[in-house]
Amino acid sequence: MSEVNAMLHNQVDSLYRDHRGWLHHWLRRRLGCSETAADLAQDTFIRVLLKETAPQPDSPRAYLSTIAKGLMFNHWRRQALEQAYLEMLALQPEPESPSLEEQHLVVETLLQLAQILDGLPHRDQQIFLMARLDGLKYQEIAEHLNINVNRVQKAMVRCMQQCYRVLYD
Repeated sequence: MSEVNAMLHNQVDSLYRDHRGWLHHWLRRRLGCSETAADLAQDTFIRVLLKETAPQPDSPRAYLSTIAKGLMFNHWRRQALEQAYLEMLALQPEPESPSLEEQHLVVETLLQLAQILDGLPHRDQQIFLMARLDGLKYQEIAEHLNINVNRVQKAMVRCMQQCYRVLYD
């Protein structure tokens, strides 16, 4: 283990020992579920470990709670997506209901799409959805948004770059 890695490991280890209990309690109060709080607390420290540089926060609890809040929001978004999907699925006749595996794949795809869209400006989100979901051609999108086709093309390039980052980075 290199000296830098050892230093990072020691700092995260200290942060974990000193604040894991507090973070778990903080998350449990917000989530109402000890198991989910434990999972998100662990995920918070995994995020800290994956950072390129060693954390040296002036306020470790504020630092950890900021990371945990992002994970908590992702957790809630996933729950909301799953619930909406299951409600829509319940409205379908039984023979058309997809298998549990297919349901899981759809939810994962929706989460990836949400992550892709979160990283884009609003106009690019509109263009991406019009092109991919509505099936509009670039000229039609340009006319609808009152912009030129070149702007639509550039927006789609940014969208494809964002897709690549989300799917492969």
